[in-house]
Amino acid sequence: MALAFPALESSIGRSLKSAWGWIAAGVTHFLNARNILRGRISKQSRQGLDWLNFFLADIQTGFGAFVAFYLADLGWDKGQVGLALSAGTVAGLIAHIPGGAIVDWVPWKRGFAALGIGMIAVSALILALAPTFFLVFAAEILHGLTGGIVTPAIAAISLGLVGRSAMSARTGRNNAFDAAGNALTAGAMGAAGQYISKAAIFFGAAALCIPALVALSIIRSDEINYARARNAGIGRGAADFQRIFDLGKNLRLYIFAACIFLFQLADAAMLPVVSQNLAQDKNQSSSLLMAGLIITPQIIAAVVSPWVGYHSEKFGRKPLLLVGFVVEVVRALLFALYTTYPFLIVAQCLAGISSACVTVLTLLMITDMTTGTGRFNLVQGFIGTIIAIAAAISTGTTGFIFERLGHVSGFLILAAAAAAATILFWVGLTETKPGKYID
Repeated sequence: MALAFPALESSIGRSLKSAWGWIAAGVTHFLNARNILRGRISKQSRQGLDWLNFFLADIQTGFGAFVAFYLADLGWDKGQVGLALSAGTVAGLIAHIPGGAIVDWVPWKRGFAALGIGMIAVSALILALAPTFFLVFAAEILHGLTGGIVTPAIAAISLGLVGRSAMSARTGRNNAFDAAGNALTAGAMGAAGQYISKAAIFFGAAALCIPALVALSIIRSDEINYARARNAGIGRGAADFQRIFDLGKNLRLYIFAACIFLFQLADAAMLPVVSQNLAQDKNQSSSLLMAGLIITPQIIAAVVSPWVGYHSEKFGRKPLLLVGFVVEVVRALLFALYTTYPFLIVAQCLAGISSACVTVLTLLMITDMTTGTGRFNLVQGFIGTIIAIAAAISTGTTGFIFERLGHVSGFLILAAAAAAATILFWVGLTETKPGKYID
């Protein structure tokens, strides 16, 4: 037995040395990533971008489910509410691709983002002050159009500020502030609607446009590189874009779009189905239970998103996005097999992990696949359109599927869609992270 101790000590020593080396490498990598992120832009611009993402999430929280709740309270029937929400959805679908193309083209990214924020404020005030039939439709269309303006503009500003080498860290940070804004505001706006007035939700959304514009103004325009912001080669001029026809030959882009389509087909309908089940239980605390299901994944995403962005540089995009897809399959299976609230919360924790992986890595993979094209925001608009179409199909058809086939079969179908996205991504796409960034 004595002969075993030196071997054991040697093994332990090697393990400790290996662990120390791994920790040291991780710390070095983190410090390098932080230095890259902080070294390119001023503290003023970094903080402005952080809080811009936070307040934009706050603004967007005032819409969505709150609009349907508000209009129903005003006496609108389900058909009218559905038409109004559909008008906003269609406007968003139309706006994504041309909005992305315009963001690529215009040099004043901050001005374009400010235009979108102003449109959100106007639509919120219309809903609060004059919720007549035609004006509500106008407000929904106006708000839908902002999806093709604000989202690509923020991504362009981020890329223009930090460049490709720090975009992973920046995207994770953006999504963390966005998720934190959603989590903190959902409860506050719900309380305002409950204890003040339903219109207070939209007055709050309009008021939050002011700090969002202040945060936008803090970002220094001279630090936003126009070529970097559209993912073109450094130093290239405004007219230097890859032809759309040539970009359309990118097979990897179509495979990636198909993966995202299948993922959204599964993801978009899960929480609405669960929310309907909660509402049918007639539980007096159903509103609070629903709030918990909404806020939980946002908290998880706020914590996980910076980790995803940071580790995508170490492990690559593909392994982490596969994790996000697989987690979505497990989430659907949990919803299929369990209906008690603790399991629903666990499933929503998984939703936070999946959302962080997919949201952050989708933008990073678009950045990778459009390097040097000058069409970063156009492609972002294309993927945004795919996501919107998938979400519309998912929410529009799953009600009939669940009604005909039942709860378990419905969620198994959604799990199959998420599994199909996982398999297609695993087989059809290689790693997109470049070995070396050109900027």
